[in-house]
Amino acid sequence: MTIFQRFAPHAHDIAIDLGTVNTVIYVRGRGIVLNEPSVIALETRDGIRHVKVVGNDAKPMMGKTPANIEAIRPLRDGVIADIDVAEQMIKHFIDKALGGPSRLRRRSHVVVCVPSCSTHVERRAIRDAASNAGAISVQLIEEPLAAAIGAGLPVTEPRGTMVVDIGGGTTEVAVLSLGGVAHSSSVRVGGDKMDDMIASSIRRKHNMMIGEMTAERVKLAIGSAVAPQGEGIVMAVKGRDLVTGRPSEVQVSEAEIAEALAEPVGQIVSAVKAALERTPPELSADIIEEGITLTGGGALLRRMDQAIAKATGLPVRVAEEALICVAMGAGLTFDDQSYRGILMAA
Repeated sequence: MTIFQRFAPHAHDIAIDLGTVNTVIYVRGRGIVLNEPSVIALETRDGIRHVKVVGNDAKPMMGKTPANIEAIRPLRDGVIADIDVAEQMIKHFIDKALGGPSRLRRRSHVVVCVPSCSTHVERRAIRDAASNAGAISVQLIEEPLAAAIGAGLPVTEPRGTMVVDIGGGTTEVAVLSLGGVAHSSSVRVGGDKMDDMIASSIRRKHNMMIGEMTAERVKLAIGSAVAPQGEGIVMAVKGRDLVTGRPSEVQVSEAEIAEALAEPVGQIVSAVKAALERTPPELSADIIEEGITLTGGGALLRRMDQAIAKATGLPVRVAEEALICVAMGAGLTFDDQSYRGILMAA
């Protein structure tokens, strides 16, 4: 970074958790200023696509748009699937976070969180999208490290800690020590896979098709990583009957949804157990004392901590503000020089 870049007028320090489901932005000195769905709605006029709305305004349009409008999620499995659309979304979010579309306002030093399993090509796509959105400089931080910092774990000390970040597209499992990753693994399982399994279960058992938004509402309302005693909570779900083709409504139970979620929850638990098996003995001893910390939206699934604790025999806690831990941790690297060595050049 040049001296001109560092002291450019109107520059800001911004940390972005560019998630599959939500984008969270931290601005130095202000904290978390934006937390919106990673969704953009594009309208086609005269053969050209234009941005219609982004974020909170775009998400309700998913599955409900006319032929000339499409609501898109430009990230899949934690990485950019459509770089041009992602660039427009990032630009909009930065403008909104900083209070306006001024070109000078967008001249920012940006730290972007990336999955630890992301490839060089995927990281370059993230860098290019942030640069084209107006960033002066772009640095990267791996999501497990950012999550651990945001959760208040002692990542720079010679002590082993384990963090499990359950996002929309991926689950990151990492053992950390001395500001680095001693062991990490990632599975392409998260909130999206859970939604898919709920929709598949309802289609199979009730001959009814539901949309992505409805599946997510069911997960949030009665989803559980561990089956309850009996049926548990029951809720009405609306969709399209596959036999008659007409709108329909069925009752689904918490136990039924827990059964549907058993496969993705099992994959997450297996990833945690596999990481523990590959952890060096000295760090394993620390983890017995420190336990496992869960972050990300998936950590908020009812009884997820119980499922992992039962499988591992270790204490498990859900971090405070689990949804924004990654962005908070990335943002804290601006203020604490001890974290600077964690950042990677994009």
